[in-house]
Amino acid sequence: MNRKRLNLTSLVAASALIVAVSGCTSTPAGSGSSGGSGGSAGSGGPIKIGLVTKTDSNPYFVKLRDSAKAQASKKGAKVIALAGKFDGDNDGQVAAVENLIQQGVKGILITPSNATAILNVIKKAQNAGIVVIALDTETTPKDAVAATYATDNTQAGKMLGGYVKAKMGSTKPQLVTMDLDPSASVGQQRHNGFLEGMGLAKNSPAIIGSALTQGDQTKSQSAMENLLQRVSGKVNVVYNINEPAARGSYQALKDKGLAGKVLVGAIDGSCSGVADVKNGHFVATVMQFPKKMAEMGVDAVVKFAKTGTKPSGFINTGATLITDKPIKGVPSKDTAWGAAHCWG
Repeated sequence: MNRKRLNLTSLVAASALIVAVSGCTSTPAGSGSSGGSGGSAGSGGPIKIGLVTKTDSNPYFVKLRDSAKAQASKKGAKVIALAGKFDGDNDGQVAAVENLIQQGVKGILITPSNATAILNVIKKAQNAGIVVIALDTETTPKDAVAATYATDNTQAGKMLGGYVKAKMGSTKPQLVTMDLDPSASVGQQRHNGFLEGMGLAKNSPAIIGSALTQGDQTKSQSAMENLLQRVSGKVNVVYNINEPAARGSYQALKDKGLAGKVLVGAIDGSCSGVADVKNGHFVATVMQFPKKMAEMGVDAVVKFAKTGTKPSGFINTGATLITDKPIKGVPSKDTAWGAAHCWG
């Protein structure tokens, strides 16, 4: 009789243990949701948003990252920011996207270093139910992502080229171009746009030198120093993919006694770039608005997480020519305006 009572007591205890364990078992990540554990309306946790920039040191991408984090905080979301090691590091960006997929983000904002090589991992993220949005730089094809929030980079190049052409007047250009990696659509678009604004063909003899800079000041300075060994007496205008490249170009020109004798133009519009225009280092820069890109991208991911609605198409976030040497018929703003609006 005591043995029967003991067996019955053991059976009841074991049953209670099974019920307790079953009640604590979690639903597998991603079950019933295309976005994994990234958080959504009603999930209780913040919406996870991935951000993959070309580098984590270029001031432009620092601004993009900081703006995305600030906007996410306002929206009750969280940004996980990763980056390539350098502009053109596609492998680093692929690894970053794969990392974010594993972390269960709801959306990924990416500035592609390589417009085509990144496509396979973008597709992998999309297959996991993640919305992918390009910032600053388009993919090729453009519809490989849901939407792109960016400057019209061809138009930005045309704005700078048109201004420089008007500034030079009847003087024939002897042009050096300090370019980005050719695999990046933003580099191609700005370069081609600048030439169009200048009224020059891609193979024009007016282009007396070119170099790839990765948008890096040190690389640009070194490349310009090498170019000046053969074109220093000829060059009268330098196109630069961005402001760090322009600073490198300017320093090399200054070291050769050519500062003020060569028109140096750039595209970015940072507060320090505006100061370079004010100080006469650059004749002009074209201001972009990365803060706007980041905020719109974050808002789009939050909306997707809450409603399932994806953004679509190319959204032009604008550009403005900044110079203190305005030319009639060429729209521009001065550096006072630029300092008040830089990277807003």
